[in-house]
Amino acid sequence: MIRFLVRLFLLIVVALVAVLAWALWPRTGDLRGFDSAAVARLETAMWRDYYEHDYNDLMVQLYKLHHDEYHFSPADSVQLAMKAGQAAKLFQPTTNRDEAQIALPELVKYFTILQENSGESFDPVKVAATELDWWQIRRETNAPEKYAPTVARVSEELFGVSNPLIKKSAEQRARMMRYRDDRRAAGVMQAADWKHIETNLIESYADLKKGVAR
Repeated sequence: MIRFLVRLFLLIVVALVAVLAWALWPRTGDLRGFDSAAVARLETAMWRDYYEHDYNDLMVQLYKLHHDEYHFSPADSVQLAMKAGQAAKLFQPTTNRDEAQIALPELVKYFTILQENSGESFDPVKVAATELDWWQIRRETNAPEKYAPTVARVSEELFGVSNPLIKKSAEQRARMMRYRDDRRAAGVMQAADWKHIETNLIESYADLKKGVAR
């Protein structure tokens, strides 16, 4: 009996070590190798979570995005989800640009982890500032043409490329943000509207994937 318990204990220890090694073993993510439809579905869910203040589910979706679509390790995916989710949570109640700066340190941490583990060579501080800039521009104006160029610039800085497909992707994504705002303001946001957003985001991310392909 004692021998059996010792063997069982050793098996448990080996299993735990294997799980920890799988979760913590460093690996390089791939920001360009995502599935457009899957990313669109996740982003649609994240929009809903953000506006419903469901930050727990938001972080679950962020984890899936980074682990399943961008292929980061479980440990890195947890960190990325936490930093991105915390930045969104800090930003949401702010009312002006000065207040919004509270989200910047978390965005810098997020993009630093992203850069260090993705094989891309962007400047995390610059990209974080650009990301926060479009968040704030979107809050200041409901005109997609005003913030779509800044949305595009985030991708251009991330991947070091600029082309019409990236700009088209950002424009369509911005139009869906406006669509959501208009429907919500009218009090008529329904499941079909979220499906419409998802369908258009699939097209947006398909263009982005083609635009950043090596």
